[in-house]
Amino acid sequence: MRIIFMGTPDFAVPALNALHEAGHDIACVYSQPPSRSGRGKKLRPSPVHVRAEALGLAVRTPRSLRNAEAQAEFAALDADVAVVAAYGLILPQPVLDAPRHGCLNIHASILPRWRGAAPIHRVVMAGDEETGVTIMQMEAGLDTGPMLHIVRTPIAGKTTGDLTAELAQLGAGAMVEVLANLGSYAAQPQDDDAASYAPKIDKSEARIDWTRPASELVRHCHGLSPFPGAWFELAGERVKLLRAELAEGEGEAGKIIDDALTIACGAGAIRPVTLQRAGKPAMSRDQFLRGKPVNAGAKAE
Repeated sequence: MRIIFMGTPDFAVPALNALHEAGHDIACVYSQPPSRSGRGKKLRPSPVHVRAEALGLAVRTPRSLRNAEAQAEFAALDADVAVVAAYGLILPQPVLDAPRHGCLNIHASILPRWRGAAPIHRVVMAGDEETGVTIMQMEAGLDTGPMLHIVRTPIAGKTTGDLTAELAQLGAGAMVEVLANLGSYAAQPQDDDAASYAPKIDKSEARIDWTRPASELVRHCHGLSPFPGAWFELAGERVKLLRAELAEGEGEAGKIIDDALTIACGAGAIRPVTLQRAGKPAMSRDQFLRGKPVNAGAKAE
């Protein structure tokens, strides 16, 4: 099929690779414009942009698709379908209507649950037992379009980072399968009454509130790992908690209750598995304690 691919972050790269390997004619790749990041704040193209150029594909990076010129350029590509994966721009109706089979989206949740910007973070933080990817026909509403195919996977202690990598691969395979058998999929409308929304993560959510139950805090840490990273202060130093486990013990919320860095919560306790000091790489609890031992009785703020 003749495809327009639209995506920006690492999550979308496996889908681009899979479509290319499947032999589809990728007429053009759309991605967010280069952004300033890293030391020196140099302009850096998105991961999809970088990969598309490595594959020898044409890349466009418009800041908007709302003007008539951009829409005409899109339509002139004469695509069979547009494949969208975490692109980051709203697609106006003329763009949605331009390809012969419309625009198909790889959405990282089991719709209609967790529509919106941060479905992977929110599903982990909420404690859902499973998630997945939904291949959906896009329409003007936010992730409201009819569903063509769903692939599911258990969460079982995975972090957002773990799930992002897994769902990227599942979504790539699912999209290749859907395109190979497009006529055999019956679009199923979503049940709007069962919908939930996954708002973008705000950095203000990241500070750990030790008065919450231990089970909630494990999910909170895993949901914000690796970015932005749930954090607390220990002896005046900010520490990110990237992975944690439930532990035996109780005490005043935030109090370190043993020399293994077990931390009391509002109910129960947790034990860090992976931590990160400011400006340092992630490390195991043992590595963290070897660098700076923490005695029982200290307080995590």
